[in-house]
Amino acid sequence: MIAFPLVGAFILLVFGRFTNRWGHLLGVAMSVASFAVAVLGFFELIGFGEEERRRAVHLYEFIPGMVDMGLLIDPLSISFALLITGVGSLIHIYSIGYMSHDEHRRRFFAYLNLFVSAMLLLVLADNYVGLFIGWEGVGLASYLLIGFWQFKPSAATAAKKAFVVNRVGDFGLLVGMFVIWTTFGTLTFQGLGEQITPGTENGTMLAIGLLLLLGACGKSAQLPLQSWLLDAMEGPTPVSALIHAATMVTAGVYLVVRSGAFFFPEGSGAALAVAVVGAATLLAGAIIGCAKDDIKKGLAGSTMSQIGYMMLGAGLGPAGYAFAIGHLITHGFFKADLFLGAGSVMHGMNDEVDMRKYGGLRKFMPITFATFFIGYLAIIGFPLLSGYFTKDGIIETAVHHQPILGWLAVLGAGITGFYMSRMVFMTFFGEKRWADDAHPHESPSVMTIPLMVLSLGALGLGAYLVLSNRLMLFLAPAVGRPEELPAFHFTSTPGLATLALVAVGAAFAWMRYGRAEVPSVQPRGSFLTTFARRDLYGDALNESLFMRPGQWLTRLAVFFDNRGIDGLVNGLAAGIGGSSGRLRRIQTGFARTYALSILIGAALLTGALLLVGTI
Repeated sequence: MIAFPLVGAFILLVFGRFTNRWGHLLGVAMSVASFAVAVLGFFELIGFGEEERRRAVHLYEFIPGMVDMGLLIDPLSISFALLITGVGSLIHIYSIGYMSHDEHRRRFFAYLNLFVSAMLLLVLADNYVGLFIGWEGVGLASYLLIGFWQFKPSAATAAKKAFVVNRVGDFGLLVGMFVIWTTFGTLTFQGLGEQITPGTENGTMLAIGLLLLLGACGKSAQLPLQSWLLDAMEGPTPVSALIHAATMVTAGVYLVVRSGAFFFPEGSGAALAVAVVGAATLLAGAIIGCAKDDIKKGLAGSTMSQIGYMMLGAGLGPAGYAFAIGHLITHGFFKADLFLGAGSVMHGMNDEVDMRKYGGLRKFMPITFATFFIGYLAIIGFPLLSGYFTKDGIIETAVHHQPILGWLAVLGAGITGFYMSRMVFMTFFGEKRWADDAHPHESPSVMTIPLMVLSLGALGLGAYLVLSNRLMLFLAPAVGRPEELPAFHFTSTPGLATLALVAVGAAFAWMRYGRAEVPSVQPRGSFLTTFARRDLYGDALNESLFMRPGQWLTRLAVFFDNRGIDGLVNGLAAGIGGSSGRLRRIQTGFARTYALSILIGAALLTGALLLVGTI
């Protein structure tokens, strides 16, 4: 699985322009081959008994005395592998059409392959060192892809921003690994599982859990490390789909679930911290999505919010793990569907991203509209579609275990109904508002077929995973099983409240953007609108709390270095040099001068001796 896309990236990068004609086909073939191996691995795994579905694959000795490199094939890792390679392959196929006119298409597919390979290493490694290598590989690939159109200053800046913000989270993960090694003497998941007992010191477990959470917040764009996600839309649209649906932002959820032993010792607050971060982020992302006119940034706010739901579920322990992973899988399908649908709209609208310059596109792009609409129904939790089962499962479990956070998630679902309906109405309904030179048209089949496949997953995958607890029972050997298997309730109070708020949000969006005329120029709006448009002032907060104090600290350090350390050294050197210059003047080269000096010195010495003798 890992080798196929890695070899593809190597060939496309090393052989360069010689692969331009067929490089994109190689990139697709390598991703599809990796998916085929994942499917074979899945069927092989389910052929074992439940207690044997944890297969270790030793590769080689990596760091003597610390860790060997190996892979872990279990229900959790194979679920991620199927999502990464399956959805990733569809995005590769879609990219053939989307990037057809880009002169650097071959390099783009090399980076896509690298991204998939790094993410697979992250989820398949059997230890934290291997996970960290994949973690950093994903960071590198995201930097290359977000800044792919580096001739645009905004893209170059967004790539650097994503890279720097993720370094903060990576620092937390790295320190957490140091603490794990110092405490337990191993970094393998199996070794840690054998050593961690209910009596393990809670303070250490809390510290490790919080450090790992910091790493997860960076990769999954959770508060307070979310500021890079919306700027990442500067990359090509398939990159947005890959990052938001199948790879990078799911890495943090995987880390928390895989490291569950550190979050759920009795009395630990780390799990509560995960749930609180998730609840806060799902609301923040939803609020941001309400005020974005850029279709891709609106979807980015949605991703931030939906990952918040997953983190909330992951913070509830084994009872929420299956719903969190289930929502991650279904989200991978309908969010890829939505992002690629947005790319299809852009493809037919001269790369225009402002929804205020759309309108009435359902008549010109029927396939794009139909598939986008299915993704929209899935993400808002329309009954019987995928999101209805997985997201409502998280909400119901949260209301049962953490009532305040659960009802905040209900509120977030209502806001989701508003901003996603707003997006659909502004794009596909109403009167046309596009420029005279725009000629909207349906995308080629190489782009629409992946949309159709993804929309099928958005339709029925959630019911299959959640009903009868299929996913929960499948994941149990890897993440544990709750004491009582939950049942999905179609008429639960949280579920009915969620549907009611979603309906209210959709109706309000129809009144504002479906029935009423949409102005082509963004109105000023209230303070709350400005607050959301500026991403809740996340950049301003980071600038005030970290960037400017960092600048002052740097300037102080430079001043101290120049005037203190260098000043002392340079001053000492200047003093010695000046004294030497003055003493040098007595060396005249004349014998009479030296004789006179000797005479004067002898006279002074004689006078001093006579004075001392008299005393």
